[in-house]
Amino acid sequence: MDGTLSPNDISHIVTADREHVWHHLTQHKSYESADPQVILEGKGMRVWDQHGKEHLDGVSGAVWTVNVGYGRESIARAVYDQLLKLNYFAGAKGSVPGALFAEKLLDKMPGMSRVYYCNSGSEANEKAFKMVRQIAHKRYGGKKHKILYRDRDYHGTTIGCLSAGGQDERNAQYGPLTPGFVRVPHCLEYRAHEQGAPSEGYGEWAANQIEEVILREGPDTVGALCLEPVTAGGGVIVPPEGYWPRVQEICRKYDILLHIDEVVCGVGRTGAWFGYQNYGVEPDMVTMAKGVASGYAAIACLVTTESVFDLFKTDASDPMDYFRDISTFGGCTAGPAAAIENMRIIEEEGLLENTVAMGDYLMGKLEELKGKHKVIGDVRGKGLFQGAELVKDRETRVPMDEKLVQAVTGDCMKQGVIIGATNRSVPGYNNTLCFSPALIATKSDLDQMVEAVDAALGRVFG
Repeated sequence: MDGTLSPNDISHIVTADREHVWHHLTQHKSYESADPQVILEGKGMRVWDQHGKEHLDGVSGAVWTVNVGYGRESIARAVYDQLLKLNYFAGAKGSVPGALFAEKLLDKMPGMSRVYYCNSGSEANEKAFKMVRQIAHKRYGGKKHKILYRDRDYHGTTIGCLSAGGQDERNAQYGPLTPGFVRVPHCLEYRAHEQGAPSEGYGEWAANQIEEVILREGPDTVGALCLEPVTAGGGVIVPPEGYWPRVQEICRKYDILLHIDEVVCGVGRTGAWFGYQNYGVEPDMVTMAKGVASGYAAIACLVTTESVFDLFKTDASDPMDYFRDISTFGGCTAGPAAAIENMRIIEEEGLLENTVAMGDYLMGKLEELKGKHKVIGDVRGKGLFQGAELVKDRETRVPMDEKLVQAVTGDCMKQGVIIGATNRSVPGYNNTLCFSPALIATKSDLDQMVEAVDAALGRVFG
């Protein structure tokens, strides 16, 4: 770590942080007797805290974001150069990086046509929901307005997105939520026995549960289905074979827009540019954020087909007959400038190929851990996005207590390795360790990560 900060500087920063910053997802009572951890620097796969301790980051910035790793000078320079030319202009006008990134992005998304810029995944999903509602009014007299979402999926932190969130502990205490959002069952095959599912053909069965909800609600009332390609914070749930083709078929049968939330999976995380591309799906709307610029600048996008775009492009004299939406910071040029360079790095360094190869390697190492530790009930994932579900008993599959799962991540942190885990999200099922290292990960990095988990499991569970 570069020692440019003096001990007095660091002490002042820690004090200022403790006394003035309100951290995300944090109970601050503990900071009355302990200092918050402050991350000072990052390079490649590693970060350093205020004590100079090095950590291998196995979750890409703690929230699946820093896809190309820390310290990318070329991205920083691209942002710097752009800000000197033009830092911002409202999104009602065009910009050079906005036009060029949209062109480059859509080249990776056959069938998609238009990019709407904003500044967060939550905001991108809100805009998709607004489009669905406005289409309902423009074409269906307001009736086809309901939006289906899946149990255990997560789509953001606003009230609208929480209303479409399948993680009840994240939604708790924020009601009443927005009406018109309807939940469909999850597709976690490892928990199929809890759903009364058949022993074979689970993927198609799970998709058919969506159709049952549509029929119950009335197909003429359902406007869209919003799904993650791989459920992220709800337990790293990879859709089973047969699931996605049947979902696509159902949406087309009932004229329902398919909205895929790629905020986590997008831009390489699964080994394809987008998670849905692993399954041959043709969505109507795709939302993305996190890895779009690897956290070097704030950017999110809502991408649609031309047919969706055309619904808002009319010659009507009605001044209300267009998508009446604005995102102030969707007009920042740093985001698309960073995203262009981020995508170049992924292409030129072969990071999609590395993600596939290292994903296979990581899965093999996790399977080895499963053979050694009986508390691991299931391992699953796609590319460099994987999970290990911990259970009390492999036969009954009773989930491990959340506190013990957190003890494993805490032990890894003490070893200088940062991994994730589902927490305070799905009641009774916050029992999955999560691994999402940067797409630059090497076998050595993954070995260090898995060895830390191995040692932690040994200490926590004996």
